[in-house]
Amino acid sequence: MDIGTLVTRAGHRFGDRIAVEGTDAGDRRTFAELADRVTRLASGLLALGLRPGDRVLDLQSNSTAYVETDLAIRAAGLVRVALNYRLHPSDWERIATDCRARGLIYHEQFADGIAAVRGQVEHVVVVGDGPETSLDQLAEQAQSTVLPSRDPDDLCGLHYSSGTTGHPKGAQRTHRNWVSSVVNMTFDVLGGLPGPDDCYVHAGPVTHTSGLFVLPFLVAGARQIVLPSWDPQTFLEAVGERGATHTALVPTMVARLLSAGATREDLAGLKMLGYAGAPMPPEQMRRAHDELTPHLVQYYGLVEAIPPVTVLDAADHARGLAGEPELLTSAGRPALGVELAVVDEDGRRVAPGEVGEVITRGDHVMASYYNAAERTDLSKAVVDGWLHTGDLGRLSEDGHLWLVDRKGDMIISGGYNIYPREVEEVIAEVPGIDEVAVLGVKDPDWGQRVVALVTTRAGSEVSTDAVREHCASRLAAYKKPKEVRVVEELPLNSTGKIAKKVLRAQLEEEHR
Repeated sequence: MDIGTLVTRAGHRFGDRIAVEGTDAGDRRTFAELADRVTRLASGLLALGLRPGDRVLDLQSNSTAYVETDLAIRAAGLVRVALNYRLHPSDWERIATDCRARGLIYHEQFADGIAAVRGQVEHVVVVGDGPETSLDQLAEQAQSTVLPSRDPDDLCGLHYSSGTTGHPKGAQRTHRNWVSSVVNMTFDVLGGLPGPDDCYVHAGPVTHTSGLFVLPFLVAGARQIVLPSWDPQTFLEAVGERGATHTALVPTMVARLLSAGATREDLAGLKMLGYAGAPMPPEQMRRAHDELTPHLVQYYGLVEAIPPVTVLDAADHARGLAGEPELLTSAGRPALGVELAVVDEDGRRVAPGEVGEVITRGDHVMASYYNAAERTDLSKAVVDGWLHTGDLGRLSEDGHLWLVDRKGDMIISGGYNIYPREVEEVIAEVPGIDEVAVLGVKDPDWGQRVVALVTTRAGSEVSTDAVREHCASRLAAYKKPKEVRVVEELPLNSTGKIAKKVLRAQLEEEHR
């Protein structure tokens, strides 16, 4: 099975139903129209001179056109390389160089930043107005209206980690990876095939976690709404007035909804609010459940292992809130078709409850890193089919996974290992705390000292002494923050996560 076949099938099966729509009344396509458009765009890209396997850069923000090009590039047998519009143009240039791109599709709003990238590729298409062939012209000029089938193991995507610095790392995804994600998303995250009256709202970037739901809703014949950007009020209108029933957000977006005063009544139409990308503190999770919706689902995955790897479903959330609070800090259990293990430094499985590196195997795991053979630092990521994630975690007897932290984020102070996530969860319990980031900073006596940066909710006053006192009551002495700062805001990276790289650089500069 390949992505082009899924698109064609949906067009034939669901015909005149609305497949995707934007914010304007006229910005919508039926399943038949979407399938025809994707087929024409795929044929047009090949007519330009691109060949199957060529890398094509795709630089757009959320729109219905972005969904079309996403599907068309992959249906053509090309390899889609999404350029996150929030990155710096120098990052786009590094990615273009690393993947040896031959094609570029860009939206006119990014014309000023792509001069260097445009000079590296042979074939350019503009969405909107520009000096190159436009997306509409490409579709109109296309000759073929039949998509050739592709081998499931053909590459169709190259996904770079967010916040690229130094040498970019591109995970190579195949059609098999994406079909595996469709099955796992449908079975474990959505809890079954969406119905004809269901509707997914893309409130976050289609480039990231929201894009995982494009194919599940396409193959089910269910509608999708694409919002141009994240805005709590527009999102609430999509649910309350336009019939959206499913969505997925990152925890910072959930926090913004709570701060905006959203209520269960506002979100009464939601059947699922998924969240991923970063841990959600248990107190925020409880507020989301009580104030927004009881239909919470968490899923975990990586650039290298297309989500979901594990899922904490609505039943798990209910159990956690009803008297098993530790369950709320779990990432859930492995999705269908996912093998998961926790191993020590020698690759041996550790006993339940012991901390080790999380590894995973299955059709969801990338083929490899691009250019891995040329870089020794990438060659050992996948060993005997097992992806070594770099995440530290522990498994329970019944298969629930607890993520402790990233290997690289672990703080070593006075010879003790300290996991920032554990400290963050404790600090998040303090009334009035909105967001928190815990990092290690160089210290001449201890090697590293623990520093906590927090923001507060509107109208709340939180003292640093209150944070220290709470930590003293809940944490071992060596885990307590040596320094607590209340700041106006914490920087976010391109996926909506707290940008610890930025914070770490700022603190290290202060240290110097």
